Amino acid sequence: MISDSYLFRRIAIKVGSNVLTKNDGLPNLDIMLSLVKQMANLNQEGVEVILISSGAVAAGRGLLSLPAKTDPVAGRQVLSSIGQVQLMQHYTELFKSFNLLCAQVLVTRQDFKDRQHYLNMRSCINTLLQYGIIPVVNENDVVSVTELMFTDNDELAGLVAAMVNADALIILSNIDGVYDGDPAMPGSKIISVYDPEAIDLDHIASTKKSGFGRGGIITKCRNAIKSAGLGTEVFIANGYTESVISRIAAGENLGTRFKAKKSANNIKKWIGHSAGFATGKVYINQGAAQILKSQKAASLLPVGITHIEGFFQKNDIIRIFDHQNKEIGLGRAQYGDKKAQEVVGLKNEKPLVHYDHLYLY
Repeated sequence: MISDSYLFRRIAIKVGSNVLTKNDGLPNLDIMLSLVKQMANLNQEGVEVILISSGAVAAGRGLLSLPAKTDPVAGRQVLSSIGQVQLMQHYTELFKSFNLLCAQVLVTRQDFKDRQHYLNMRSCINTLLQYGIIPVVNENDVVSVTELMFTDNDELAGLVAAMVNADALIILSNIDGVYDGDPAMPGSKIISVYDPEAIDLDHIASTKKSGFGRGGIITKCRNAIKSAGLGTEVFIANGYTESVISRIAAGENLGTRFKAKKSANNIKKWIGHSAGFATGKVYINQGAAQILKSQKAASLLPVGITHIEGFFQKNDIIRIFDHQNKEIGLGRAQYGDKKAQEVVGLKNEKPLVHYDHLYLY
């Protein structure tokens, strides 16, 4: 039974490399202990926790110095292979001190592409949670190559939060939140509640990246906006803030909050995070765009399609563009590009994308 002290039943927590590592690249065990203690307290109160943890490559970098001419992908594979062992060893010992088990879940982008594989992963994580085990998810950098890599673990966190239907996603970094201007400039303030319709992200966000991670505040915001749009409350906060996880879970206003909209069904959540897997493009006319963007439940019909680019098969993810060549959403195709080309502009044909498998930005 969940304690009345907390707002959420299931929380995904993403911890960035800059939170978990010291300047020398070695794990920051004091911070790790603090975060694990907070997660253990939540677990004890009946809140399910999924941890998305960076830090393997950074931990590896603290153990091994590679030559400057090392291939970047190969170097990342080497560092993560030795660093992941140490990272999980620390988590295992820390959770054990609170009588909890943790489990390693390593994934690549490809794991999220196939729907059945996706459902298998979800089933595994749900079963771990059922037995009170803390899943520790990280990108499998050992086997990842450039085209299979996530933008960063913020993207992975959004995918995992959607997959397990998390009520909230807490993204912890070494920043206090999203500022309304350059954080280095006097007068810049934290945005308490982020409104994507009123804020120019490119104007306010710093593009500076961490020393160990791949992402910056822009990618954090973009992923947070998407996750909130699919029904998950998102918080960007500082992992060094005292009791940050417990305080957010209890409703305290820390960092920047992205308010959740009406929750989408699970398959729409999967589609919404699948832009990187899209294999074709579909362009529609103005009338079709207006219908899709209306509040009515509408499918993408061939009569509204003007032309198709690329190749795709049944059940592949496709990108949808309006008459101004602006991308407006994603969909799961009900048939392949060959049949789609045959019915472009025709009436009384089967929808290319059914409403239930349509995600609009």
